[in-house]
Amino acid sequence: MTIATLTIDPGAAALTPNEHVAAINSATAAIDRADSVDPAARPIQAGEITVAELASAAAKGNLDALADVDRGYVQTRPVAASGDFKVIALKRTAVGLVEVEYDDVPV
Repeated sequence: MTIATLTIDPGAAALTPNEHVAAINSATAAIDRADSVDPAARPIQAGEITVAELASAAAKGNLDALADVDRGYVQTRPVAASGDFKVIALKRTAVGLVEVEYDDVPV
């Protein structure tokens, strides 16, 4: 495995406000209570994480202990056998471009 890099130009054509609204509206049906309500504002349900697991330091420590390609705090959805790649990191360069590091082996 090698970490590869690509650069995205944020000056490229963006979605219009109407396209943003349409995307949000189409996703609304998939939002459930656990995804849309802050856990601190409601009781923790069976199968959810505990209060101790919500502590940011504990969560960060657990994530930082993982290998780069196993970390999950940049959520990607590569499809197996599709040629998609796992994203490892994102950053904004000094010239304003977005740089993406990814595993060069497709899933």
